[in-house]
Amino acid sequence: MNSTPESVDSGADAEGEKPVLVADDRLLAAHDLALSALREITPAATIGDPAGYTLEADGVVSLRFATTMEGYPGWFWTVSLAVVDDAEPTVLEAELLPGEGALLAPEWVPWAVRLAEYQAAQAALAAERGVEAEDAADADDDSDDDLDDDDLDDVDDLDAADFDDDGSPILHAGDVDGVDIDVLDDDTDDEDADADED
Repeated sequence: MNSTPESVDSGADAEGEKPVLVADDRLLAAHDLALSALREITPAATIGDPAGYTLEADGVVSLRFATTMEGYPGWFWTVSLAVVDDAEPTVLEAELLPGEGALLAPEWVPWAVRLAEYQAAQAALAAERGVEAEDAADADDDSDDDLDDDDLDDVDDLDAADFDDDGSPILHAGDVDGVDIDVLDDDTDDEDADADED
């Protein structure tokens, strides 16, 4: 930690001259107050050694402490302190802030942008699959042409005994997938007759 007061330029004033900020010694020495504030928001085991300070506008000093939490390299516990008139130093804010070179989350991207990127990726994938599907369909067409001649030869070998009453070798005694459609027709006729009687 810096042991001597640090002067920082805060930008030009109305006359073009840059005011110089000087740290209040009482704020620089208020480590116990800063640590007490940090212990209210985080376990003491997560607070590391002092790591300097930053001068802010209006005489505010932000004391920094290293963090021992995993996953936060380059981050610092920061406590902003101020002195009002002749009062004792007081805590304005305590928080975990990134330092230079800290590991940060990626920049936030609006949902509409992420959705558009996703849709573009899906469209590209569909187009790629469409080309593959066309190639596969062309290959199937070629194989179907080869099978058609063989299928016709098989049909030529069938005789009348292979067909049911309706002329189809697939349907047997009016059944479709094990359902006797003749029975269904009878049930429908019975319902129609009942409806006529009413």
